[in-house]
Amino acid sequence: MQEHDFDAYLDFEDQAERSAPRRRRRARARIDDELQPTRSGRLTEAERERLARVRDDAEAAPELPPGAARWSTWDGAEHGPRPRPDWVITALAAADTELGILKTGKEADVYLLERAIPGQPGCLLAAKRYRAGEHRMFHRDAGYLEGRRMRRSREMRAIANRTSFGRNLIAEQWAVAEFNALSRLWTIGAPVPYPVQREGTELLMEYLGTEDGDAAPRLAQQRPEPDELVALWHQLTAALELMAIEGLTHGDLSAFNVLVQDGQLMLIDLPQVVDVVANPRGVEYLRRDVRNITEWFVARGLPAHLADEELLVEELLAAAGAR
Repeated sequence: MQEHDFDAYLDFEDQAERSAPRRRRRARARIDDELQPTRSGRLTEAERERLARVRDDAEAAPELPPGAARWSTWDGAEHGPRPRPDWVITALAAADTELGILKTGKEADVYLLERAIPGQPGCLLAAKRYRAGEHRMFHRDAGYLEGRRMRRSREMRAIANRTSFGRNLIAEQWAVAEFNALSRLWTIGAPVPYPVQREGTELLMEYLGTEDGDAAPRLAQQRPEPDELVALWHQLTAALELMAIEGLTHGDLSAFNVLVQDGQLMLIDLPQVVDVVANPRGVEYLRRDVRNITEWFVARGLPAHLADEELLVEELLAAAGAR
């Protein structure tokens, strides 16, 4: 994965700390990061600016339509790749209404949201919101963050030490990483939901499901007939090859983060996408992805001549230029 420039994510106390005596800096670090581990932590500058905009917009905005949670956050957000699908609503006069929760997880929760201009048809979106730093689980971070580097050594130290500031940086980094991965993969035609926008640690993306709000089922919930199983396998291997051509592997692939909508596979949960070449453990992650998904298909009856795990790994590595 390409390096992300997080120069905008500066600690608002950075300048003050540079000029403070060493003893004072150490004392503050102990208070911030050891004696108060459950506090919310220092916000990144980008998040402070975003919250200030939200507050200012709320004070200046007209009254919301009944049931709406907020006005559209399109203005000021990072937008998805062009050409945008026709269903994406970019009008600032649109309002967002929350319709319920789709999924809870250790790192993020996903909500169903409708964005619409009052009195007009709207579109359904999946709102993925990464949790605040003190609530997240970081046991999986280290390996995935290999190959991703920030340019400021202070930020790298904060992440390595899991300080309050570092945890907030990681939460933002996951959101940025998933948005960038979805944008990149959607652009090359990979079966992923369209990333509509990212603001802070919230990612809005294409909702996969029915108009009534029933989410598309996960592959793990499926019991496909033999012909359907083979068709799904070919779809999946084609998607993995597309990713490999870009030098990527999913990083956490299983039947639980693949959706099936109208017979079509869609890959989801992509914040941990791994660059097979840049990440020292890239080949290991690719092999694990292939092993996990192959085992599921074999358990459902995939013919042995198709379920050649080692052959698939070698084909993907060759496509990624790692062979």
